[in-house]
Amino acid sequence: MSLRKKSVSHQVPKSGDLRHRDDKIDISDLDEVLSVDPEKRLCVAESGVTFVDLVTATMKHDLVPIVVPELKTITIGGAVAGCSIESMSFVHGGFHDTCVEYEVITAKGEVLRCTPDNEHSLVFQMVHGAFGTLGILSKLVFKLVPAKRFVKLTYEKHTTLAAYQQAIKSHYELRDIDFMDGIIHSPSLYVLCAGNFVDSAPYTSSYDWMKVYYQSTKTRSEDYLTTPNYFFRYDRGVTNVRPSSFLGRLLFGKLMSSSEWLRLAEKFHWLLPKRRPTVTLDVFVPFSKAPEFMRWYEREFAFFPLWCVPYKRVHDYEWLADDYWKQLDDSLFLDLAIYGMKQRGERNAHRMMEEKLREIGGIKTLIAHNYYPEAEFWQIFNKPNYAAVKAKTDPQNLFRDLYTKTCRTAMGEMG
Repeated sequence: MSLRKKSVSHQVPKSGDLRHRDDKIDISDLDEVLSVDPEKRLCVAESGVTFVDLVTATMKHDLVPIVVPELKTITIGGAVAGCSIESMSFVHGGFHDTCVEYEVITAKGEVLRCTPDNEHSLVFQMVHGAFGTLGILSKLVFKLVPAKRFVKLTYEKHTTLAAYQQAIKSHYELRDIDFMDGIIHSPSLYVLCAGNFVDSAPYTSSYDWMKVYYQSTKTRSEDYLTTPNYFFRYDRGVTNVRPSSFLGRLLFGKLMSSSEWLRLAEKFHWLLPKRRPTVTLDVFVPFSKAPEFMRWYEREFAFFPLWCVPYKRVHDYEWLADDYWKQLDDSLFLDLAIYGMKQRGERNAHRMMEEKLREIGGIKTLIAHNYYPEAEFWQIFNKPNYAAVKAKTDPQNLFRDLYTKTCRTAMGEMG
């Protein structure tokens, strides 16, 4: 079984993904914001609510979700299942770290109310990063923060990784800004995008048609955006904006958001390359290992630009193996996002990333192409915790297990 929701899937489209053949459970009606409590700063919403609709609803109360992923049609349930992050993650971790309660419907139809401290606490923790393999996440309760109408951005430019990391560490420790992410344009140009909520703006920029946000960070020193436009400044693509040409954007740019490209790729997934797929993935690198990783990356790939999102380790997630946490001292990670890198030669770049990340204590999200051998996979992800929850929520394995779904059937292999 797989789920059918109103919004497009934001997993990286893959050739021959077998979930397209599955029977579907239609959850497209789960798309309402149920309540916003301005005093408690809590929101209750169904899992199919998109972040663009959520921001519209909460801004009426001068509040916003704490972590808003970069694309308008990512759903809040998808953000939990797929580990979404953004530019408040240097303080708050991922969107899932701002949630306080889930409603989960098991494969047997039982409805579980899950919190971090009730009898279903392990279910609460394990649905994060489970990609829908542990049941249906139907309702969420999550925290909000006060917001202002505009965001002012200052672009801090650095010529070395060491200086870049020092700037990130300073903001991380001082908490002197509201937002922090960056674009690594090249090994000699590192841009840190430091943002703050502001009440007014002398002008506002918009990046939903001709102008490309990541390119602007290279030439500007500051910028002002409305708060919703800030949250979705990458909606046309982060560093992989399409159409890429001026004429293409002039003619089609207003029509072709990231969601439209994803819909096309999903519909015609069988046309995508299977043997050497383009590299689109997020890698989480421990802060202290960033120099080692970047030296290796420049030597092996030298593909730029990269999106960089500092990510705080706010919780040692139960879905990762205990031995994984034992090897880590870092409280901060750098999420480095690679978009649209063509593979060269006969090497498997995805597998090279998996091996290097394991060597340095990093990790990748599972939304991309995955080549882990099964034994290695369960040395990274916590099999005992996963099995304990699976036995409770999906004992007949109607939704597949995590390895089968993300490393086999997604790649066109029979589970």
